[in-house]
Amino acid sequence: MNLNDVHRGIQKNRKRKRIGRGPGSGHGKTAGRGHKGHKSRSGYSRKPNFQGGAMPMFRRVPKRGFNNRWAMTVFAVNVGRINEAFDDGAEVTLETLAAKDLAKGSFDEVKILGDGEITKKFTVSAHRFSKSAEEKITAAGGTITKLVSKRTPDERVNALKEAKSKS
Repeated sequence: MNLNDVHRGIQKNRKRKRIGRGPGSGHGKTAGRGHKGHKSRSGYSRKPNFQGGAMPMFRRVPKRGFNNRWAMTVFAVNVGRINEAFDDGAEVTLETLAAKDLAKGSFDEVKILGDGEITKKFTVSAHRFSKSAEEKITAAGGTITKLVSKRTPDERVNALKEAKSKS
């Protein structure tokens, strides 16, 4: 490739393909679909999992496990990350964690884990704490508040059953 080839083929306004409009267009007769075959016919669409007639991957791989509808999703945040993100004496809540992008996505509970060092004093409120996290926060002079879960798994099951019976 030479320097004079760098911008070749890049146009500001590319002309659109006029398909099926005669041999002069370069896309006449078969309109870029080739001759015969399934892909040349109108309305054809290959299944997204089609693998050329071979046994598809989703049938070769065995089924495994299940999805627990009632499982609580717990988001873990390490003490070291909190130490980096917050100032001394700060109050660490679910809202402040989300504001600092430490707790992302949807989850039911937040658990504070003890990885990393802590040098500042925090007031931390979360649903769960590991032993090492509790020790590190209190050793640094901070306080811990354990939040009550929004709903227990049993309450979630009962709510879903009630909703199902109403419909």
